[in-house]
Amino acid sequence: MKIIQHNTIAETIKIIERPAQKNKEEKISTVKSILQNVKTNGDAALIKYTAEYDGVQLADLAVLPHQITAAAALIPIPLQTAIDIAYQNIYKFHEPQLTTTNSITTMEGISCYRKNVAIQKVGLYIPGGTAPLFSTLLMLGIPAQIAGCSSVVLCTPPNNNYVLHPAIAYTAQLCGITQIYLCGGAQAVAAMAYGTATIPQVHKIFGPGNQYVTIAKQLIQANGVAIDMPAGPSEVLVIADAYAKATYVAADLLAQAEHGADSQVICITNTTEKATEINNEIHKQLAALSRKEIAAKALENSYIIVVDTITTAMELSNNYAPEHLIIQTNNAIAIANDVVNAGSVFVGAYTPESVGDYASGTNHVLPTSAYANAYSGVSVDSFVKKITFQHLTEIGLQNIANTVVTMATAEGLNAHANAVLQRLNN
Repeated sequence: MKIIQHNTIAETIKIIERPAQKNKEEKISTVKSILQNVKTNGDAALIKYTAEYDGVQLADLAVLPHQITAAAALIPIPLQTAIDIAYQNIYKFHEPQLTTTNSITTMEGISCYRKNVAIQKVGLYIPGGTAPLFSTLLMLGIPAQIAGCSSVVLCTPPNNNYVLHPAIAYTAQLCGITQIYLCGGAQAVAAMAYGTATIPQVHKIFGPGNQYVTIAKQLIQANGVAIDMPAGPSEVLVIADAYAKATYVAADLLAQAEHGADSQVICITNTTEKATEINNEIHKQLAALSRKEIAAKALENSYIIVVDTITTAMELSNNYAPEHLIIQTNNAIAIANDVVNAGSVFVGAYTPESVGDYASGTNHVLPTSAYANAYSGVSVDSFVKKITFQHLTEIGLQNIANTVVTMATAEGLNAHANAVLQRLNN
């Protein structure tokens, strides 16, 4: 990793700018072609792309209930136990997010309330390329389950054996998901957005993916299909002071770097000695990783920044707005109070980012690419609409009539005023 000295916030943010996507216009053109082909040719296009991109020739896209059960039965017991514990923790954290309806009396005779209504049809995309992300299925399937979505469609690529991965099958059963289709990439997004003879159309699409999946989600959003959030390559920022263990910091940075060559990891520390110590430890641990080539590529676009104070470190972090923020300092809990822009925060030496990725309870589907300035991570709220209601009695209308008529008249919207006056006059 490159070690740099902090100068000003603006200059440092410019230096550590996220890596630009290569050949983006070419990828957009490719995705547009995929979307149009799936929209026009449906299942035939999906089977063609599965053969072309996944190397699997499918006879049928749908996974039947007995096939889900058979695949789930193949999961090793230790992994089943781990998924069960993660499911319980994630469910426990998300369940209270489904708030109850409270009616508010704003004036005598006027009651207003807001009601959570589940999005009826949602689509979950779970990548399965270099790794089957059953953990992401927990993060999306559990909130959908709690929200009460009536139709949950799951698309995931087939494995090399032409079938559903056992861990994904088992996790889907836990989350009550029965509509599963072997389909990946931008074509899976297209299938859920437009619908095919086999795969139902949905109202909102969730889930991470590669650059093609991300572009597909952005394009279908422009056509009126909602998505969870804008997303890009994964990232982490670690704030470390003199008390931080270099072995822990290096391990956290590498854990994120192994996600992909386009990931970015940042460390901010207030001592040059700690920066050097962390950098040396990164190279030591990197050599032992199974995905060291991928991590090494990510480290080429990553930085260790030396600042004067931890206060400056936090200011820099809030400007960068990381997807994951790890605080490894002597007073981590107090410093965490100053966070204003981050997807998810990991506080203290014993809180690695990987616990949030899998089983602590929080959601790991988070805003990247500085979208944490304005977006939250996925929650139960992501799967519901909040519909407002109001009910007026005759007295309530009399109490508010003059206010509404005066305001409507001032805006020149006389029909609005008339809707009130017609009732008063009768």
